[in-house]
Amino acid sequence: MYDRPIIPESIVCDPCDAAVHGSGLASTPMMFERMLEGLPLVRRRVRRRQYVFRAGQPRHGLYLIHSGFYKTRVISEDGREKVTGFRLRGDLLGLEALDLPTYTCDAIALDVGEIWELPQSYLRERLPEFQECLTAALAGEIRRDWNWMLVLGSLNAEQRVVSFLLDLSTRLSALGFSSTSMLLRMTRADVGNFLALQLETVVRALHRLQAQGLIEVERRQIRILDLQRLRAQVALAALH
Repeated sequence: MYDRPIIPESIVCDPCDAAVHGSGLASTPMMFERMLEGLPLVRRRVRRRQYVFRAGQPRHGLYLIHSGFYKTRVISEDGREKVTGFRLRGDLLGLEALDLPTYTCDAIALDVGEIWELPQSYLRERLPEFQECLTAALAGEIRRDWNWMLVLGSLNAEQRVVSFLLDLSTRLSALGFSSTSMLLRMTRADVGNFLALQLETVVRALHRLQAQGLIEVERRQIRILDLQRLRAQVALAALH
């Protein structure tokens, strides 16, 4: 994800997609799972709306998402919320606090899921190559943030919503799910918050895309009807 308005294929760069040179591990969203297979890690089931951790809570390590959807957010001193991302299987929660004694954001489950607790000291001793993979994950997070900064700074409201749908489509496809049929676990308000748009703007953009025959919306279910035309909408931004 990643120096001019986005060409759709470059929209998605999952942190775990970064190449890990010398590790012999494939670059896939399940890279960490394959590395950690067989280790006696604590696996936690989480419920919808359950916090994995809260900002200010003592940091105990990282959390690998095995299943479910999650959102991360920060809250300002005066109570304003900013959604910083939506996380899927293979993503790591807690990366932003690696050098701090406490977590710096909230991580909240958007549906039922499972996370694996990753104590860094234990992994350093038992799995030296984990540090190299962690560096790759951090680099991927930086590229992801750069891309979304570009999206928010250069695309109009409708193009931002299209970019979001294409991003989610690509990430789900990498996990083996359909690239054209998706259930939004997050609310439209969350999507708007992430894209720096009002809720009503997101709703109108979805309606316009449906009227153009590009998507079909049924409550939280969204079906992409014309993936190529969706990509073309965002690619046009690179020409202006």
